[in-house]
Amino acid sequence: MTILLTTLNARYAHASLGLRYLLANMGDLREQTSLQEFVIGQRSTDIVEKILAQRQPGEKLIVGFGVYIWNVVEITQVVAVLKRVAPEVVVVLGGPEVSYESGEQEIVRLADYTITGWGDVSFAALCRQILHGPQPLMKIHAGVQARLDELQSPYQLYSDTDIRQRTLYVEASRGCPFKCEFCLSSLDKTAWPFAIDAFLAEMESLYQRGARLYKFVDRTFNLNVKTSLKIMQFFLDKLEAAPHDPVFAHFEVVPDHLPEALKAGIQKFPAGTLQFEIGIQSFNPAVQTLISRKQNNEKAAENIRWLCQHSQAHLHVDLIAGLPGETLDSFAAGFDQLYALGPHEIQFGILKRLRGTPIIRHTEAYGLAFDPQPPYTILANKDVPFDYMQRLVRFARYWDMVANSGRFAHTLPVLLAESPFANFMALSDWLYANTDATHKIALDRLAALVTRWLVQERGLETAAVEALLASDYAGQEQHKQNGRKQRQLAEAAKSAEQRKTAPLPQRQARHLAA
Repeated sequence: MTILLTTLNARYAHASLGLRYLLANMGDLREQTSLQEFVIGQRSTDIVEKILAQRQPGEKLIVGFGVYIWNVVEITQVVAVLKRVAPEVVVVLGGPEVSYESGEQEIVRLADYTITGWGDVSFAALCRQILHGPQPLMKIHAGVQARLDELQSPYQLYSDTDIRQRTLYVEASRGCPFKCEFCLSSLDKTAWPFAIDAFLAEMESLYQRGARLYKFVDRTFNLNVKTSLKIMQFFLDKLEAAPHDPVFAHFEVVPDHLPEALKAGIQKFPAGTLQFEIGIQSFNPAVQTLISRKQNNEKAAENIRWLCQHSQAHLHVDLIAGLPGETLDSFAAGFDQLYALGPHEIQFGILKRLRGTPIIRHTEAYGLAFDPQPPYTILANKDVPFDYMQRLVRFARYWDMVANSGRFAHTLPVLLAESPFANFMALSDWLYANTDATHKIALDRLAALVTRWLVQERGLETAAVEALLASDYAGQEQHKQNGRKQRQLAEAAKSAEQRKTAPLPQRQARHLAA
């Protein structure tokens, strides 16, 4: 029997942690199991051809697909083609997208088996049953949650190519104690930590192999401060030992929990080595109560302000538009409040209905209407009609292009002035009216459009606006030069053998979400 683990990643640059956990825990089936990742945008027939090339003559082929909200449409197409040309191939599905409402999904109908929930040890167990019996098997299998100390570590399965070219996902804990109803982690009973010393030993092994970019998928990195400090110290020790070859760590943190010991550790990180993803989602207490989100808004705001003013961490802070009970006015007020705190990026998200999340309990009372196709984005609710929700979607896209890109650092404060949300919404509406596009707007054209808006709609002097944009351009050139210097330093720190053997990155591939 040949077993293949696969998925379609959103981009090439990040490697799948989930598939590597499955592979590490195949036990006696490990030697006959392989892993092959694809990227969204590849033709389904090409993917099927590569999958079938893994089949050994005369042997059964089992293919396990990791299915997520971002790849379910493409994987459904792949499975349909695969079953059409090779119906004897056994298809097993797993992942969050097929773990709930399984009976309603075309991909589940096409596949032979589906594992819901935990798959670390359940996939291998199902493969043994397929191979040895007993038969017949049920189509849907509930995954078994193994103890974390019983799992084999996946980190040795990151290849040298992964380490050179891709972001490495790691996790010091699983689960989440909070119950935010828009999130699948709300279904967890608590958070479970991995043994910290064993985990750090794995991180050390990755570091010695050349890993420098670590993205933690823990939902609540700063929940246990003692553990957080140990992990941070690991990275601080590396930075002190090799400042010319810096490591970079990304953590998701709880916004209202930042004790002094953690602040002291954070302040030691130099610029460009630490990033925090902080979920605010809403500053409206009534909305927070409605969606079971516990958050001390005053403390959260104080901590974000402190991080901006007293640390060099890069802050990526999330807001969600379309939550039940969130009015247009309250969302605008929350946006303005967050912008005033000074985070480097505001991730303006639109509510999505993840399968299995309890947010749907508000559907009738708040008139929640979601797109029936993935990623199930909200279309309207009783407080935000469809046409305004569309405006918010465009706002989010333009915000990424103008604000989060960092390309308009000097112009942005003038553009937003005293009413950030209202002014940017006005720009967003104007951009759409004048371009009918929210994608593929070249930077020089975007700069010209921003100039026109500031001059024509806001009444600023052309020379003053052009001076602002010129300073932005100069800043970008300096940023590029600094980036080149950092890359040169990192390259100089690598051995000649590493430089000689490192392949060029694949152009068609980008990001993977774990």
